[in-house]
Amino acid sequence: MEYEDKVGKLSRPPSPKQNVRKNLDFEPLSTTALILEDRPANLPAKPAEEAQKHRQQYEEMVVQAKKRELKEAQRRKKQLEERCKVEESIGNAVLTWNNEILPNWETMWCSRKVRDLWWQGIPPSVRGKVWSLAIGNELNITHELFDICLARAKERWRTLSMGGSEVENEDTGFPAADREASLELIKLDISRTFPSLCIFQQGGPYHDMLHSILGAYTCYRPDVGYVQGMSFIAAVLILNLDTADAFIAFSNLLNKPCQMAFFRVDHGLMLTYFAAFEVFFEENLPKLFAHFKKNNLTPDIYLIDWIFTLYSKSLPLDLACRIWDVFCRDGEEFLFRTALGILKLFEDILTRMDFIHSAQFLTRLPEDLPADEVFAAIATVQMQSRNKKWAQVLAALQKDNREMEKGSPSLRH
Repeated sequence: MEYEDKVGKLSRPPSPKQNVRKNLDFEPLSTTALILEDRPANLPAKPAEEAQKHRQQYEEMVVQAKKRELKEAQRRKKQLEERCKVEESIGNAVLTWNNEILPNWETMWCSRKVRDLWWQGIPPSVRGKVWSLAIGNELNITHELFDICLARAKERWRTLSMGGSEVENEDTGFPAADREASLELIKLDISRTFPSLCIFQQGGPYHDMLHSILGAYTCYRPDVGYVQGMSFIAAVLILNLDTADAFIAFSNLLNKPCQMAFFRVDHGLMLTYFAAFEVFFEENLPKLFAHFKKNNLTPDIYLIDWIFTLYSKSLPLDLACRIWDVFCRDGEEFLFRTALGILKLFEDILTRMDFIHSAQFLTRLPEDLPADEVFAAIATVQMQSRNKKWAQVLAALQKDNREMEKGSPSLRH
């Protein structure tokens, strides 16, 4: 019966109103089409002028709707073309890295062609390999050493869970209380690492891997221990390398002078880095520099978080990875050049802000920063002051500080 009822409905001739709707060139999704239909028999007919007016309004609406549809279709087509172009560019870059650059790394990595390609961003499929080569392994860490450090970390976690935290570590001489604090801080920080991704939190696919690397590092460098911010650096490496290689890159990266100064909280050296940064800040952005000075907005307010996490916490992850690409190529200088690029990008906004709003803005940058705009701003930054490059300015400041500490007579007058 149900089947016959459906067949009967299909065989019935369409009503006049259905014929009217069927003949429309454009069928809107609202009730505006009713203006083209006759009113019900129990209502008076529309006056001719009103009917004509409604018809014109409706036709205008149809024209505008078609224009919007056409515009949207063109936008989607343009997006598709751009996406295809980007994918083709990435595909070509992958071939170049795999077939030309990586097999001849020692002779090609510093060539102009490779540097230009590097600036455009390393393809994700080869990023980990390039980072490993660029960071290097001056510490000569092996996979076996990682396994040893990880085993020690697991033993400490087991001992800690059983309440055995009163014994000194015979190998290092560092108090168990310090080790316990580091291990507890790791557990807390992992849950706060890229929370929106949900891959490093408890139960996530990379939780144990991140826990292992950070725990192994506290055993490898008990003099440094775990410091907040390390979890973000380790997490970015995990996304691009397997566990043991990520640990090797992580340990060597943290052993660089700038990172060691910050993670060991060497106040004197940190202030020297800030002073060097301000030299180039004043050189590149004198107006904003003067505004910050007037408002007592010092570099430590915003730079510490940027440097500690290598921008991985402050910027969108894909943009942070591009920053890492060039950082691996150019070293610590690029971290401060990036900071100047960000300040330059928002110079007009920041010059109109007071201390509180500037500090809030810089510690919570917009989440939708376009990579091309950021890199365009970075490209305009000149890392040269009075014919001195970053390394020379930093070395001169360090020398001045050492002489000041010694109480050099020449500096007393």
